Amino acid sequence: MTGFAEGENVTLDLLKNKMAEFAKARNWDQFHSPRNLLLALVCEVGELSEIFQWKGEVPKGLPDWKEEEKQHLGEELSDVLLYLVRLSDICGVDLGKAALRKVELNAIKYPVSQKQLQTTTTTATATNEEIAQMG
Repeated sequence: MTGFAEGENVTLDLLKNKMAEFAKARNWDQFHSPRNLLLALVCEVGELSEIFQWKGEVPKGLPDWKEEEKQHLGEELSDVLLYLVRLSDICGVDLGKAALRKVELNAIKYPVSQKQLQTTTTTATATNEEIAQMG
């Protein structure tokens, strides 16, 4: 059902091609303008947000979540990813290259200091301001 062999790496190009084929087979290209795809992406991010809305902070790995909740999360994360991949394709942006470039730019903007390199026993948490600066 997945269309690829077990153990095969899923790439952005594979997803891009699958989404293009999916849209073409349904004659949906006419609806896939950058604006429409962006609005659909925003809606999917909203659905993803709803999953976490009343849970408060949750630990990494989601150990207290039921398997059905994790599966639902995976579906909503996938919706966001697929719309993002489709939007980048329609806009002619190589998402993989753009993402790698952004990581490089962030490394320049936020260099690692010697203090950050030291091993500590305390857990550091980012402030809202630090998180906002990363984007």
